[in-house]
Amino acid sequence: MNKLPLAKRVQVISALMEGIGVNAASRMTDVSKPTILKLVVDLGTACAEYHDKHVRNVKAKRVQCDEVWSFCYAKAKNVPEHLKGQFGVGDVWNWIGLESQTKLVISWLVGSRDAGSAYDFMSDIAARIDGKIQLTTDGHAAYLDAVDQNFGIDIDYAMLIKHYGESADQGHERKYSPSVCTGCHSKRITGKPDAGHVSTSHVERLNLSVRMQNRRYTRLTNGHSKKIENHIHHLAIYFVFYNFARVHSSLRVSPAMAAGVETRLWEIEDVVRLAD
Repeated sequence: MNKLPLAKRVQVISALMEGIGVNAASRMTDVSKPTILKLVVDLGTACAEYHDKHVRNVKAKRVQCDEVWSFCYAKAKNVPEHLKGQFGVGDVWNWIGLESQTKLVISWLVGSRDAGSAYDFMSDIAARIDGKIQLTTDGHAAYLDAVDQNFGIDIDYAMLIKHYGESADQGHERKYSPSVCTGCHSKRITGKPDAGHVSTSHVERLNLSVRMQNRRYTRLTNGHSKKIENHIHHLAIYFVFYNFARVHSSLRVSPAMAAGVETRLWEIEDVVRLAD
């Protein structure tokens, strides 16, 4: 069976990691759409396995968690009756756990925004870190039991609860923008979290990068994922790329290097070779 040359695979993945859609990448690289999607599946599987094996025993200090909304197949209001309630059709959430100092993505999970996904997500974080951490999440209630069941009292945990409202002078542009944050307050849940580091700013900044560098997250377009499997595979590639092959502007090294998970900066070719 013919295999896409390495240089062409690097070209395709480079385009996808910079926010180019599959159709546009196909036109730019002269590689067929089915071939690109097959590459995403193969490389996504390899990247998920690599992350699972190598992002372990992370000496984290402060971890921030958040959820990024997207949708797959169709928006929830447009899902056909016979597909309602099926995972991967309608709202899809990407849970992200970020080490605040090194900017390493310790764990990520594509799921629903419910207690089951919260538990699985926190269980994975607990399995990957070495030592006691300070954890900050938003005010989503599902975190409470998930953190308690996976960490018990061996954690310094606080919630940052934000309050939203509508601006009086907003017009038609409101439908293109989220509600205005009118204030926030922190709430200690467990242990003795340092109030000066109760923040979700770093993980929320990562959310912006996820939206900017993944065409599947671009709002008000038809670039959204059509299949949940491809959505997950694409994110697996992106988070390995982000951790190992992308220099963080504030660190001047990759997050993996800052966290001691890797000793050198990867090239995009190193990411692509994982599938080999």
